[in-house]
Amino acid sequence: MHAIALLMEHAGSPRVLLVYADRVGASMGGVGIRAVELARVLTEALGARVTIAAAEHDGGDVGVPVTTFAPHAPRALAPHLATADAVVAQPAWPLTMRRLAGSGARLVFDLYDPEAFGTLEHFAGRDPRLRGLMGRFAVDRLTAALRLADHVMCANERQRDLWLGALLASGLVSPARYDADPTLRSLLDVVAYGVPAQPPAPSAGPAPRAALGLAPDDEVVLWNGGVWSWLDAPTAVRAIARLRARRPRARLVFMGASSAPPAVRAGQAARALAAELGVLGEGVVFHDGWVPYAERAAWLLDADCAISTHVEHLETRFSSRTRLLDCFWAGLPVVCTRGDELAARVEREQLGATVPPGDDEAVAAALERVLDRGRTAYADRLAATARELTWPRVAAPLVDWLRAPAPPPRGGSGRRALDERARTGAYVAAAGTLAALRVRPPALRR
Repeated sequence: MHAIALLMEHAGSPRVLLVYADRVGASMGGVGIRAVELARVLTEALGARVTIAAAEHDGGDVGVPVTTFAPHAPRALAPHLATADAVVAQPAWPLTMRRLAGSGARLVFDLYDPEAFGTLEHFAGRDPRLRGLMGRFAVDRLTAALRLADHVMCANERQRDLWLGALLASGLVSPARYDADPTLRSLLDVVAYGVPAQPPAPSAGPAPRAALGLAPDDEVVLWNGGVWSWLDAPTAVRAIARLRARRPRARLVFMGASSAPPAVRAGQAARALAAELGVLGEGVVFHDGWVPYAERAAWLLDADCAISTHVEHLETRFSSRTRLLDCFWAGLPVVCTRGDELAARVEREQLGATVPPGDDEAVAAALERVLDRGRTAYADRLAATARELTWPRVAAPLVDWLRAPAPPPRGGSGRRALDERARTGAYVAAAGTLAALRVRPPALRR
């Protein structure tokens, strides 16, 4: 394995491959956005030749080359891995992990999404056997990534503590590793989710208020992401119904809709509740579509306040609510549920207001306080926070890793449990059979 620094000196710019099994292009969710923004930083900071390998590409230009691969049949990765000096990837299914392990590239695994907890929520209400199996596969992917990684990055210090515990439990904190770096920052560090360095600007075309038929004096409370089952849209709907008794111009706008089953079910439940409370269409407005990444600023700039409510569970505690960062970037104050690190920052730095889980009366009161104060009252603090969280700043540990010589081999490879070996073997056999029959595997969480 060659050091990136030597490659830059003797063989030109390093080749970096980002492997994220999500969609990139004009319309992206949080995973795709992170892949694109990190690729842009590495291109600029290292002069690297960066390629993104994504599960889908909708054709939109993201400023770096994009290729696609099938997460359960990843043969298309082979030519890109053959020339890659470094790979940045989320934990992947076994066939992809085998190709990453055999590539000889420096491997950086991105654990910003606590997938094991998200999987439990994603498959809630499904067959318990399927839910249990998918949960175990999620943990298998995590432990495989920890064994293979030269570096691991996550979204915040709370997550870092979680993954340090996982490293210790997997036998990967050896005396040699500890003696070389007692902080383990050279192995595991925080690369937070970021915001663009340039301030937001409205896009061309009609403003969201006009497109949704809202009046200029309506007070827009924006839910600026998908309606997922592990969030708590019903509390937001109940809160706006309460608030409208005092502020009839208040409008809750759900900005995006996903076609993933958990989001479809959660969106349908939120609509049904709004209809039951008599606020659907007037007080609660659903935008049926996904707002392109380049157009999201117009929605953020056209709102008066943002809202993010969620249920109290482990996914919340270790999450990074990425859409809140866009609110900081756009100077939009936030009302959000307590329990995660970004909510703690909202409270600590007075970027809006925080509320207890599931308390629609408290949410309504918080919305009223924030709307009374107005955006300008929060503008300076939001701008200062956004400056701290620009993508070039938060990605600095990743850039530093790839600039430095490759680390020595870890002292200890960790152990693979027998049940993990059995699941991996069964998965590989099933994936091979489906590929031979040219059958696409059923939709699974990454």
